[in-house]
Amino acid sequence: MSQSVQPSAEQFLALTLENDTAATVELFEQAGNWQERYRQIMLLGKSLPKLDDNLRVESAQVRGCESNAWLYHSEIDGKHYFIADSDARIVKGLIALLLIACNGKTSNEIGAFSPDCYFTQLGLQGQLSPSRTNGLLALAKAIKVAAE
Repeated sequence: MSQSVQPSAEQFLALTLENDTAATVELFEQAGNWQERYRQIMLLGKSLPKLDDNLRVESAQVRGCESNAWLYHSEIDGKHYFIADSDARIVKGLIALLLIACNGKTSNEIGAFSPDCYFTQLGLQGQLSPSRTNGLLALAKAIKVAAE
């Protein structure tokens, strides 16, 4: 991923996500139905900071997403960090779920990450529209490619 505009290392390291993968899976397991899971996705999306307008450039857009989604990557001390955003609230929440699983991880950890298994654990498999699923897989692929 080579964008002409790039956030600083401090911006990548400033992103803190309250949940880890296990806590997120537990949170979604406790959600009794799709509406509660949807609400959790939306709340997670609100936890991601808005990307500065100067970073919302075409070269950072993830191809395959129906909504606009931007992704930046930086490797710092052998770990991969991401900054991402979307103009769609549900997509922003799905991005947060991916970042919870991948941000601050090594290449091997990200390479071993299975988005299908993760989203099945979260109870989201089959709940998202085909276009949302395609966009989510495009984001997961972009994260994996960046971390190679």
